[in-house]
Order: sequence, then C-alpha cells, then structure tokens
Amino acid sequence: MEKCSCMKVKRKSSKANYVAKNAPPFCEIWFVYKGKHIWTREASETPRSLSSCAQPETAESLRSRSFQYGMNELFDLECLQSNSARTTTSTVQSEIIEKEATFSSKSSSCTSHCSLQHLDGRYLDTHSEIEEETINSQLIEAERETNAATDNALTELLKCKRLEVKAIEAISKVNLFESAHAHEVKLRKEAEDALRDTLHEQQKFLDEKEEIATELQRTMRSISLLSSCAHETNRRRDEAADELSIIQASISNLWHEKQQISRQKMEALRWLERWRSRGHVAADPCNGIIGFAEDFPELAEFSLADLQNATCNFSESFKIREGGYGSIYKGEMLGRTVAIRKLHPHNMQGSAEFHQEVQVLGSVQHPHLVTLLGVCPGAWSLVYEYLPNGSLQDYLSRKGSLLPLTWNIRARWIAEIATTLCFLHSSKPETIIHGDLKLETVLLDSALSCKICEFGFSRVVKEESLYLPSFRFSNEPKGSFTYTDPEFQRTGVLTPKSDIYSFGLIILQLLTGRTPVGLAGEVRKAVSCGKLSSILDSSAGEWNSTMVTQLVELGLQCCQPKSRDRPELTPSLVKELEQLHALEERPVPSFFLCPILQEIMYDPQVAADGFTYEAKAICEWLENGRNTSPMTNLKLSHLHLTPNHALRLAIQGWLCKS
Repeated sequence: MEKCSCMKVKRKSSKANYVAKNAPPFCEIWFVYKGKHIWTREASETPRSLSSCAQPETAESLRSRSFQYGMNELFDLECLQSNSARTTTSTVQSEIIEKEATFSSKSSSCTSHCSLQHLDGRYLDTHSEIEEETINSQLIEAERETNAATDNALTELLKCKRLEVKAIEAISKVNLFESAHAHEVKLRKEAEDALRDTLHEQQKFLDEKEEIATELQRTMRSISLLSSCAHETNRRRDEAADELSIIQASISNLWHEKQQISRQKMEALRWLERWRSRGHVAADPCNGIIGFAEDFPELAEFSLADLQNATCNFSESFKIREGGYGSIYKGEMLGRTVAIRKLHPHNMQGSAEFHQEVQVLGSVQHPHLVTLLGVCPGAWSLVYEYLPNGSLQDYLSRKGSLLPLTWNIRARWIAEIATTLCFLHSSKPETIIHGDLKLETVLLDSALSCKICEFGFSRVVKEESLYLPSFRFSNEPKGSFTYTDPEFQRTGVLTPKSDIYSFGLIILQLLTGRTPVGLAGEVRKAVSCGKLSSILDSSAGEWNSTMVTQLVELGLQCCQPKSRDRPELTPSLVKELEQLHALEERPVPSFFLCPILQEIMYDPQVAADGFTYEAKAICEWLENGRNTSPMTNLKLSHLHLTPNHALRLAIQGWLCKS
C-alpha cells in the first residue's frame, strides 16, 4: 500500500517522491495536491513520538500565548517569522544530517554484508554523488518551499490571532450591547410605567376638568339666573323708589297742610285766649306754646305719634343718654337721622328749659351751634340734627375706643368754641349767655367740628345784668357746678364773664385731659414751678411750646376768681386763637424762625454775623456780655443791629394768609 502510494506520488511529483523516500522516519508528512489531501506518510514510533510531541506543544504554546495576552501582549510578527524560519531550517538540516547518517550506516552495512557487489561500488558511489547533488538541490528547493509555507502558515496564524482579538472585541461589544440593551429595556419599562401613570393622571385631570366644566356651567346658569333676578330687583327698586318719591312728595304736601292747619289751630287758640281773657276765663296749659308756629316758621312741628314712630315708642334701645331734665333718643324723621330730646313735663325747670331752648336756637344760627329742626309741644320734646361723634367729654375719657386727639385738633376746638361764644356775646340787640358751658354740652359732628347745645339755662339779657331764679342753684344738672363762675355762685348774677370762666376750664381740660375740680390751681402751681410739661396730656403727641404757653396763659386768665380779671372774647383774640391751630397745621418756613428762640420773628434784626434774629432775643444775648455770634461762635465785628424790613413784611403777609 505504501509502495502504491509512493508510486502515485512519484508520478505526480519527483520532489514529493523524494521527500517520501528520504525524509526521516520520525516525520509524518502530508501530501497535498491542488488544495486536496491525497496521502499521509506516518512517522515511525520513536521519532514520530518526538516530532509529534514537539509540534503540538509549539502550536499549543502559541495558542495559549495568544489567548493569554490577547490584544495587549501580542508578540512581534517579524521576529516570530524569522525565528520560525530559522527553526524550520535547522530542523530540515538536522533531518538531512540524520538521513545522511542513516544512509551512510546503511551503505556501510551493505558493504560489510555484500562483499560480492564490490565491483559495483564505484558505480553506486558515483550514482550516490549524483543523487546527493540532486537531493541537495531538492533540499534547497524544499527548504525554500518550507520557508514559504512557514511564512504562509505564520501569516495565517497571525490572521487567526487578529481574528481572535477581533472576536474577543466583538464578544466584549456584544456584552456591552447586551448590558446596554438590558438597561434600555429597564429604562423603557420605567418610561412605560411613567407614561402609564401620566396617562392615568391625565385621565384623572380630564375627569376633574369635566366636573369643573359641569360645575362652571351650573354656576354660569346660576349667575345668569341671579343676574336676571338682580335686574328684576333693580326694576322693582326703581319702581319702589318712584313710589317712595311720590309718597314723600305726598307726605311733604300733607306736612305743609298739617302746618297750615296747625297755624289755623294756633290762630283759633289765640282768638280763644283773647276771648277767654275778655271773659276772665282761666288760662289753658297750652298758652306757653302758642305762637311757636308764627314766631319760628322754619321750625317743624311734630306730634307725639311722629316721635313715637321715630323712636319705636321711645324704646330704651334708641336712648342715647339721660339728662338732668330729660332723655335724648335717636330716631329717623324727615328722611334723616335726628336726635330727640324729651323733657319731663312735670318738672317746671324742664318746661322753662324747653321754652328757652326754642327761643335761642329758633332765633340764631351759627356753624358751631347745634341745629334745631322742630318741636313737639304736646310731648315737651325738641328735635335736633344728629351728631354721631358724641361730646368732648366722650373723646377725652376715650369712651367707645376713640382714638387719641392730636394737639392741633384740640387747638382747633378751642378756637371754634371761642368763635361761638364771641358770636353769642356780641349778638344784638340782646346778648345771649349760655350759662351751662361744659365738655358735655360741646358735641362733635362727623368732621369732628364743635357744636354747642343745651341752651335751656341760657339767658337773653340787655346791657344790664339780670338775676337768675333761685331754682337755678338747686336744679343744676349733675357735674355743672365745677364749671360755674365763683362770682355767680356768690352773687347770682349771670354775665358773659361766666361763660368765659367755663371756657377757661375747657381749655385747661383739653390741655391736660384731667377733671375740672381744682384744675386751675394745679396748672398755676405747675407753671410757677416750671413743670408745665408734667401735667400736659401726653397722648396728644408733641405740641409747639409757644402754642401751649399761650393757651395755658389764656386758660388761667379765663379762670380768674374775679370776673373783672378775665379777658373778653374779642374778634382779635378769636383770630389769634384761629391762627394758633392754623400755624400748627401749616409748617412755618425755617427763615421765619429766630435761630435763638426757634419761634416766628415779629421784629427781625440783622446782626454783624449776617444772621437775622428776633430783636428781644439778640438784645438779651448782647446784654449778657457776649460779643460772639450765636450761630458761628465767632467774635462780632460790631454790636449794631439793622432792622430786616423785607423779612418782617414777608412774615406778616404769611401770617395774614394763614
């Protein structure tokens, strides 16, 4: 079989045949023809085992190195090729030497054993030399082919290594792709969950939106219904207003008719009185009220039923306060809020007060006098305008959580009371004396302006003083004794100076916020000790020192025990009081103030330092031995003063405008 195969190889290629015959026996040779494996010459046992052991070990070593180092520890390709070529060449040379040794051993063996063929030895030697040359050439050719095959094998091996590295890289990429895919799947799942939650929330919002839209539609329908109801209500209100205006016009006509009937009634009663006086008939209790309609036609006359309707039959819930001779109620009449003062008819002082009030308030009008709107003779009642802010006493005692009063407001009240008293005392042909002036009888309107009321104890006198009745002392309202003029208490003579005394106590009360008992003595003591600020009402804030000094002086002068020592309320004094609160409300220009006194200058003088001072202040400065400027503290070049006429005219003009 081996010979046949050898013959096949020989026919095919002499080189292959030569290798098959002369290759060392331990070599296993594969014969390939046109890319096909046609025959394998197996190695003998001993050499084959050595060769086969060495070859796989080398391959396995290369393979293990390739897998061990990978891309990071690849050996140098050119070095590997040269080493492999040298290794292959040395292997082939060793095989040739071994074959020659074998061949020579065979030849010597053959020579020793075949002595008969000695003659042919030369021929064989010659033939051997030829074959040797042939074999050498073939060996060289085989070595060249082996080197080429080795290079190709190494190239293929390197390609395999590169492919293995690429495969490892591909595997790592695949692993990365798989982890990325797993992460992507996880993210996708989370996104799907979030999307599912979002869709759920969206659906929830849509449901809520539908509910809100439904509620909005229902609300819009309700608004539309309410709007139509409002239009209907407005229409009815307009109709009611028209009807009310008609009713009010009818009431006004009826009231005028009632007034006319009342006048006719009074005229009839007057004629009846005349007839009775002629017939010596006893006087009727209505005599005292005859003539109100004629004497004061601007006053309305009300019936008891009108007052009862306005006050819910004089309900306690409508009562404002209780006075010494009657009660005051709040009511609604003539389309406005009114104050109704109901006197006690059984009290003689109350009836006298009723007549005196009507006589005074029905004959005079002033912005700071309470307005009398009408009377009810049958119920001994007077109807006034309603003043919502109570009295000065209410404000000073802070009743009803009222806010503290500032100094300029208090100064304005003092000026308003002075204006009213000046008006009453200067009225012609007869002087009106209030006689009961106190904080409780000074009311405040909605603008916090003063209105003096309760003229029941007032007197209308001629130039000569009149004496009050004896009951004036015993029937005085509670709390008015402290405001009474001490001279009037001794003599019983009521004069305008009696109102001045009460006015002085009101000034001191507004400054200090204290009760009037012994107040004048306390203020005098504080002024004499230089402790005026200690008794001033601190709740009023910061007051101008000039203003408070002037008001304290005026209040103490008005509270003098003797009337001749009290000042009269002249128009000039009233104007000064009005300017006091006007100056407080209007800021004074700084160049109008004396640098020393910090007050308005009335006689401005220019000193050598160029500054303008009040004449009195700068003279006192220089008379004390000073020769320096009050402003710069530098020595003055001279001590002469020059009047500043331009500044004085400017100050006077500013004061007149104030």
